[in-house]
Amino acid sequence: MNENLSVLGVFSLLSVLAVGGGAAVLPETKMLVVETHHWLTDDQFRDIYGLGQVVPGPNMLMVMVIGYHVTGFFGALLAYLGFFVPAGVISLGASRLWDHFEGSPWRASLQRGMAPLVVGLMAAGAIAIARTAIDGAMTVAIAIAVFLGVFFVKRINPAILVLGGGVVGLIALR
Repeated sequence: MNENLSVLGVFSLLSVLAVGGGAAVLPETKMLVVETHHWLTDDQFRDIYGLGQVVPGPNMLMVMVIGYHVTGFFGALLAYLGFFVPAGVISLGASRLWDHFEGSPWRASLQRGMAPLVVGLMAAGAIAIARTAIDGAMTVAIAIAVFLGVFFVKRINPAILVLGGGVVGLIALR
């Protein structure tokens, strides 16, 4: 099958599955991009994800980098359209339906039921990324230090802690 169609298909599927945001489909994204289609290695996927977390804007713009890696500019465009257009259309329709049923008791129940699902999907995404990034005692120590800093130190921007962890890793692991 044409690689451009594969890129469009993969990211369209992920778009429909991304309940709660792009982080919810990170394990599936990794599985499709790294293990099924072999477009990236584990290290490349981790690096692209990390870059998406540091640069301004939506972190799931990383799909464009993956698409570009596969088939160039057109692949980046198809990955972008495939990932954002289906979710946008579904969100538009769902929000209109959601507003129509304002005050309905099932709406509140559905909202409460979706919360644990979204948290679980986001946790699965974090675990999928951690598996590619944590591979020794030093990386475990850095991950714990950054987590504790984000969790307990409220006055510092988490991006600074992540960048600091990266600098420590660069110095310690080279």
